Amino acid sequence: MRIIAGTAGRVAIKVPAAVARPTTDFVRQAVFSILGDCVVNARVLDLFAGSGAIGLEALSRGAASCVFVDDHRQACGTITQNLAKTRLDGGRAVLSEVFAYLKRDGAQYDLIFADPPYWHHHGDKDRIGDLLKNECLVPRLAPGAWFIAEISAHQSSPDGPGVTLADRREYGGSAVLFYQLSATVG
Repeated sequence: MRIIAGTAGRVAIKVPAAVARPTTDFVRQAVFSILGDCVVNARVLDLFAGSGAIGLEALSRGAASCVFVDDHRQACGTITQNLAKTRLDGGRAVLSEVFAYLKRDGAQYDLIFADPPYWHHHGDKDRIGDLLKNECLVPRLAPGAWFIAEISAHQSSPDGPGVTLADRREYGGSAVLFYQLSATVG
C-alpha cells in the first residue's frame, strides 16, 4: 500500500492487522480523480480510518487537515506512524468509536470519508446506513461538502435525511457513494 500522488506520492504506508480490507490504490485514485480540486485546503474527516490511507492521500494532495477516527488502538498507532513516515502536516489520529466521536465533535468538514467493514450477511451492521440516519452526520458537513462512503458492490445505496446520493461508482467488489447535503444537489 502506498500514497498515490501529491507531496508524499509513492511513499509506502503500513496497514494494521486489524484492517481486513484496505481501500485499494485503484479505488483511491478513482475517488481523488473525481474529487479533483475539492481536496485542496479541505478539512477532512476519515471515519473507520484503518491505515489512514484515504486521509493520508487527501493530505498529500493538499488538504488543510485530517482527523482520523478509529476504535482500534493498533490502527491509531499505525496512522500516527504513517503520518510521521510521510511527513504530512495537519493530521491527527483519534481513538474513538465513530458514532461517539460524531456526537461530541462540533467541527464541520469539507470531505468526510467512511470505509467501515462491509455488510456481508443478513443481520450484519449496515454502518453506512446507520451513519446516514444518525443525526450527528449532517451537522458535520460544511456547505458544499461531500460524504464519500465505500460499501460492497452487492449492497444497495442507503439513504438518510438531509443528504442526497449524487453518484455511485463500482470498482470490482466495491462501490463508492458520493453524497451531498440535499440543498446543494441540484
